[in-house]
Amino acid sequence: MTSLPPLREVIAAHNLRASKALGQNFLLDEQLLDRIAAIPGDLAGTRVFEVGPGPGGLTRALLRAGALVTAVERDARCLPALAELADAFPGQLHVIEDDALRVDPLEACGGPAHIVANLPYNIGTALLVGWLESGIWPPWWLSATLMFQAEVAERIIAPAGSDAYGRLAVLSQWRSKARIAMKVHRSAFTPPPKVMSAVVHIVPADAPDGVDVATLSRLTAAAFGQRRKMLRQSLKGLPGALEALEQAGIDASRRAETLTVDDFVELARLMAR
Repeated sequence: MTSLPPLREVIAAHNLRASKALGQNFLLDEQLLDRIAAIPGDLAGTRVFEVGPGPGGLTRALLRAGALVTAVERDARCLPALAELADAFPGQLHVIEDDALRVDPLEACGGPAHIVANLPYNIGTALLVGWLESGIWPPWWLSATLMFQAEVAERIIAPAGSDAYGRLAVLSQWRSKARIAMKVHRSAFTPPPKVMSAVVHIVPADAPDGVDVATLSRLTAAAFGQRRKMLRQSLKGLPGALEALEQAGIDASRRAETLTVDDFVELARLMAR
């Protein structure tokens, strides 16, 4: 196994400081990082897409697991540390200096890949929604193992009727299986964030027949955009939505959080006819 200096020494050697503007919090506990890298299963010889590797803590855990990692990092300060990792694991690490919101992951990885990332807080949800709204299913990603603020993680797995249930839960659960794989204390990070974190593991599942993802996306955006209003109000501007409510036998006086994922899927199916 390749011998590497402790992450704190790497950060000190390259004079790295976590950038609040970039949503960075560095995770340094290597045993914890190895546990995160193990969540998707055996990664030996498989492609992995990582966003925001920073000084490379999770990256080195993935490389130790034998993964072929494509990492997207927009912070040029971190590139020398990542270059050292690439030298230590020849042929396993490809680093792209760019904004992950602009990168085509399938093209970057050269084929289907697992996503494993300690996502920057400021773009994590936007990235996840983009991956979940893929028009091609099964998607390019084989699984997604993602670090989020604990509050966001709870929103991803929330059941209908709970306070955390909303658009993100529907998009995550209608054709995927999501679970919280690990909770991570704020003290594990440098600097410690103000909130607790959790690792969510999402695996694509079969997509329901006859449902258009763009329709479901518009439906959930409208329904939860005004979640305190009755559906007859929140959906009145969405063509076909009120008619779909009637066809599905759903009372228009209900609120969005009372509808199950299956209810939203059925509404989207009726609207797509």
